[in-house]
Amino acid sequence: MLYLGMARKTKAIAVTESQKQELLIWSRSQKLEYRYVLRSKIILNTLKGKTVEDIVNETKSSRGTVIKWRNRFREKGIDGLKDLPRPGKKPIYSASKKLEVIQKACSKPEGGYTNWSQQRIADEVGMSRSHVNRILKEADLKSHKTEYWCGKSTDPEFEEKMTNIVGLYMNPPENAIIICVDEKKQMQALDRTQPELPLRAGNPKRQTATYKRNGTVSLIAALAVHSGEITAKTMKSNNAENFLSFLKKLDRKYRNKKLHIIADNLSVHKQKDVKEWLSHKRKIVLHFTPTYSSWLNQVEIWFNILTKDVIKGGIWTSSKQLANQLMEYIKTYNNTRAKPFQWTYTGKPLKI
Repeated sequence: MLYLGMARKTKAIAVTESQKQELLIWSRSQKLEYRYVLRSKIILNTLKGKTVEDIVNETKSSRGTVIKWRNRFREKGIDGLKDLPRPGKKPIYSASKKLEVIQKACSKPEGGYTNWSQQRIADEVGMSRSHVNRILKEADLKSHKTEYWCGKSTDPEFEEKMTNIVGLYMNPPENAIIICVDEKKQMQALDRTQPELPLRAGNPKRQTATYKRNGTVSLIAALAVHSGEITAKTMKSNNAENFLSFLKKLDRKYRNKKLHIIADNLSVHKQKDVKEWLSHKRKIVLHFTPTYSSWLNQVEIWFNILTKDVIKGGIWTSSKQLANQLMEYIKTYNNTRAKPFQWTYTGKPLKI
């Protein structure tokens, strides 16, 4: 056992060999906070028999600091060199005030507003925006964010229709083609009022915020589920006549195959002329998705791809130019990318 003392007569401090080794580790650490390095050096220098004045000069500390940590080490050893727990600041706002912020965020605002901003909540309750942000964050409330979800279908035949469509996807009838059909309506042919600035190093592609409308184009498309091939036709408007014309096009294309066509419940799909024509076509069976369940129609996946690849950020001087580009894209897609979509499900098995 070692004993440390001072030039003046002071009470000796017992230091074990393990404590000395830990002090040495602290004093040489590159990661430890400097205040702990300093405190360990004060004790180690005392072990060497240096006076308070010598330690003050060597560590650039005050005399009070040296004496304080000597005494703390004498009383509690290594633990004495650690910071005491602090009570922390008293909260600026009471629990009731915080509750008021939370209630505001969870209520519908008045005055014609649809949503609360953090600044308006702050103005209402009389505190800073940063405090409102902190309170909402602690409560895990995100007043600026909205998520969308698919409600339960009201279709009384939902289970039957859903099972039928999934069955066609998973186990199609022999010598049959499963086709998903839908319309993407009124895509706008937008032109910018100034030429587009191309992508350059350090700068993204840039377009003016102002634009000119050059008409709209609608597209009716069919996805062959098990090959991924797209058949499509542009049109000026979405009506039963165009839908029937497209069905006839599919009939001619897949002449020797039975067609199971999946479509949504749009009224043009059930128009009397469509029904009458289908009544004479035993090779074509129309399957309707349940109400609010267009997600069962796989062509919706392809429409999302089309939007990202073609529609978003596009510039067209006429609706004809847009229509031509759509058909050129579909030709390229069929030649280079067309393949079946792989659906995945990571939840619990469905009980059907």
